[in-house]
Amino acid sequence: MANLDFIYNRHSIRKFKNEDVSIEDIKEIIKAATYAPSGKNLQNWHFVVVKNKNKINEMAKIVEKKNEELAKCSKDKELAKNFTKFVKYHTVFQNAPVVVLVFAGPYPSTGYDLIKEAGATTKEIHDFLRPSPGIQNIGAAMENLLLAATNMGYGGCWMTGPNYASKEIEDFIGFKKDGYHLAAMTPLGVPEESELSSPKRKDLGEVLTIIED
Repeated sequence: MANLDFIYNRHSIRKFKNEDVSIEDIKEIIKAATYAPSGKNLQNWHFVVVKNKNKINEMAKIVEKKNEELAKCSKDKELAKNFTKFVKYHTVFQNAPVVVLVFAGPYPSTGYDLIKEAGATTKEIHDFLRPSPGIQNIGAAMENLLLAATNMGYGGCWMTGPNYASKEIEDFIGFKKDGYHLAAMTPLGVPEESELSSPKRKDLGEVLTIIED
C-alpha cells in the first residue's frame, strides 16, 4: 500500500513556537505551491509573504476592527454576537512568525462567451460559473503549500475567514497587481504542540460513489 503519511500528517496549526522560518525554506514551500495544477496552465496566483511581526499584528487589528464594524451594522443581535465571537479564529495568524497571503488573478472560464451569446439566463450563467475554476487553481496551490510546509517540519492553517477585511489588508500591505485579489492566507511556523490530531473525517461510504457500469 502506498505511503500517504505526507497527507495524513498535515493538520491545521494555530499555535507556533517562537522560531524563525528562513527565506530559503519559504521559497522552497512557495515553489512547491507553484507546482500545483492550474487550468490552461495560467498559474493565476501570487504569494505575498509577511515576515514583519509588527505588520502581522497590525493585520490582526485590521480584522478585529472590520469585524466590530460589521457587527455594529447588523440589527440582528444574535447574528452580530455569533459573528464577533469568531474573530479569535480569524486572527490566529498573529501567533505565527510568518503569514502567507495568496492572491488570485483573472481566469477566463472556457465557454463563458459562447454561453452568453447563446442567450443563457442569469441563473444558467450563475450555475456555469459556480465551479469557479480560477479559485480551484488557488485551492490546489494552497494545498501544495501546506503539504510542503508539513513535510519540512512547519505547519499552517488554511484561512478564508478574514476575507471580509481583504480590501483593508490589501491596502495596508500595499500589494497591487492588476486583476488580483486576496483569496486566502495561512500562518506559517513551527508547531508549538508535538501531538497533533485532525477532526474526524466523514465515513468514505458517505462521500464516495463508484460507477462501473
